[in-house]
Amino acid sequence: MSVRFVINALDFVRKAGERHGKIQLADLERIQDFLHENSGDVEYRINGIVGRDNKPYLQLQINGEMHLCCQRCLGSLVHQLEIQTSLLLVETEAELIQADEDETVDALLAIADMDVQDLIEEEIILSLAISSRHKEGECDVYDSKRYKATENSDSESPFSALESLKKIR
Repeated sequence: MSVRFVINALDFVRKAGERHGKIQLADLERIQDFLHENSGDVEYRINGIVGRDNKPYLQLQINGEMHLCCQRCLGSLVHQLEIQTSLLLVETEAELIQADEDETVDALLAIADMDVQDLIEEEIILSLAISSRHKEGECDVYDSKRYKATENSDSESPFSALESLKKIR
């Protein structure tokens, strides 16, 4: 298990903090249900900056490769992570509500003990599709040509046995 990295968000920005490293996918508890296998890691870089608008921001970059579980065939689906986001830090709930009204800005409540690993995991989850699937025709189980061939075949229907039971009554 990796060592957790906790920051005071506003202090991190004031000091122009910068940190980078790797996190094992096995250490990210909330993404386990999305994964086909949890081997490997993701690289991250987090910077604290004051933006052109003189407001505090955390810039986050996450890169890596994950093997998600395809929701169609349940096989392995390779997913490249290339996340770059800038998060506005706000000090109060009222500022957060106001910032949420602006769809061009992602805001985050600045807290004194922000767990960077939790933040990274949340950004990964937000970047995933609602239902991760291979492209049409790429699944191992779903082969459209094979499906159409069996659909149009003259073989006996699996329900023909039920039809014969219906005739007995």
